[in-house]
Amino acid sequence: MIFLFAINPVSGGTTKSNWEDAIKEHFKSLSHKIHLLQLDGKTDAETIRQQIDQYKPDCVVAVGGDGTLKIVAEQLLTKKGVTLGVLPAGSANGMARELAIPADVGGSLAVLTEGKQKKVDVIKINDNDICLHLGDIGLNAQLVKHYEQNNLRGKLGYLRSVIKVLRKTRLLRVSINVGDTCVSRAAFMVVLANARMYGTGAVINPDGDLSDGQFEVVIFRQLSFGEILKLFWRFKPFDPKKIEILPATSVTIETQRKAYFQVDGEYCGRITSLKASVEPGALTMLVPNA
Repeated sequence: MIFLFAINPVSGGTTKSNWEDAIKEHFKSLSHKIHLLQLDGKTDAETIRQQIDQYKPDCVVAVGGDGTLKIVAEQLLTKKGVTLGVLPAGSANGMARELAIPADVGGSLAVLTEGKQKKVDVIKINDNDICLHLGDIGLNAQLVKHYEQNNLRGKLGYLRSVIKVLRKTRLLRVSINVGDTCVSRAAFMVVLANARMYGTGAVINPDGDLSDGQFEVVIFRQLSFGEILKLFWRFKPFDPKKIEILPATSVTIETQRKAYFQVDGEYCGRITSLKASVEPGALTMLVPNA
């Protein structure tokens, strides 16, 4: 097999020299061929496409967080027979966590050579973007924006962003069309959930499945302490009057005012409408055998 590693050198705020050394060491005694590509954050999509055309890899591996994984995934949607791997080297590794890929270097490398293939759905957004994991409008997207602008990284930077956003947050008036159902809600945020949980471990879509041919629209109507606890400790189902979950294969969402929007941990600006639909089994990923 031929592996192409797309390495984001700055994801997670740390250098990737340890990951690069571990990759070379892991494959040293194996018959597979490897190519290491350093991303620059400017021409990543074009460079990845060129490298795929040049080396004809069987698997392209994203070495970074959810943003890096998304960039690589976008280039593989039209590449039949090429699998997608991930080494979770970012500050947010929600998709890797969802797929039970080990967080350590050795464990995640083992998945590449000993794991199995899994078909994964993709959410197509506005015909020009995709979501692998979770996208949302409102509170969390505003948090992502502040976190990106924050000079502090890690848990301290995240906490600072949470405090800043909660001071300013206010309800959105949204109209949501799912199939034949149309609902109007006042909500703190609306989530397009292909997966079950955020990288923090907060489970916002407990019955989510990356391979079930649908996604869920999760509407946070109230922010109560009890419901927030359920995000981390699943004692019982959400109260639908506070957190409402709608299964969907397609959805149209409109907001009365411009709202913050993020996809897979990347802030995308402010919007007043979006359309989304599922692309079943659009990607093939390497996951643990167990």
